[in-house]
Amino acid sequence: MKELEKFRGETTSGLEETSREIRKKIYQIAHFAGGGHMGAAFSMADIISVIYFGGVMRYDALSPQWKERDKFILSKGHACYALYAALARAGYFPEEELRHVGKAGSKFGGHPKIYDIPGVEASTGALGHGLSFAIGIAYANKADRRDSHVYVVLGDGECQEGSIWEGALSAPTLKLDNMTVIVDYNKLQAMDELENIVHMKPLAEKWKTFGWNVVEIDGHNHKQIREALLVRQKDLPTLVVANTIKGKGVSFMENVPIWHYRMPNKEEEQVLLEELGFTEEEKAELFQA
Repeated sequence: MKELEKFRGETTSGLEETSREIRKKIYQIAHFAGGGHMGAAFSMADIISVIYFGGVMRYDALSPQWKERDKFILSKGHACYALYAALARAGYFPEEELRHVGKAGSKFGGHPKIYDIPGVEASTGALGHGLSFAIGIAYANKADRRDSHVYVVLGDGECQEGSIWEGALSAPTLKLDNMTVIVDYNKLQAMDELENIVHMKPLAEKWKTFGWNVVEIDGHNHKQIREALLVRQKDLPTLVVANTIKGKGVSFMENVPIWHYRMPNKEEEQVLLEELGFTEEEKAELFQA
């Protein structure tokens, strides 16, 4: 079995730094693109850091189509800036390409696209489809007796889609213990709190009732994230309820619904740059003509 080519698992302190760098890159992408779903991307930055750099997922950035690789599906495709940042850091493509997201001629858009972008395993953005797509992959891996795991990140608002619950019923029936689903449970969607739109509580109990092995964690605690992602229970898929903060890392964005899709003004931007830890050199690069 092939090992990770580049990242064999960072320490907890290393993952803290990686998460911080991914958040910085998320903002850099949004800055050059002129917009983006930063709040949703910030909330899952720690999760994606552990998946790619915490010794969890097997991949080879130099051979993206390696048949025995594990696969990551970002079902909440609007948070793709976090995925782009992780893939660039992992070496799938040069980070310079992220300066052109959303621009004419760029293969990088506001939602990830399979085949066009190395490392992207599914075209997502129309919410509710990523889980079913992942179930198909996991079931095929079972049929082929391939030792490959599938990881999926769902949005909590996305869990209001009926297709999610069809998938939630199917995966335990198919005994897909080769699949782990993470719900980015930041409790906000678009312009309001989740519970003001559709009642989702108790979220963990709902998935348990559907037959899943459920683990609930702090979605910003790298140790807890890693331990949860390595859980396996025979014949049962695992559901990780990751309690997160939308806009994590930027004080004025945290838990504020309007930052689902919005760019900061000049005063807010200065606060953001300081809180994310941009160096003077990085700031200069950000604002160069």
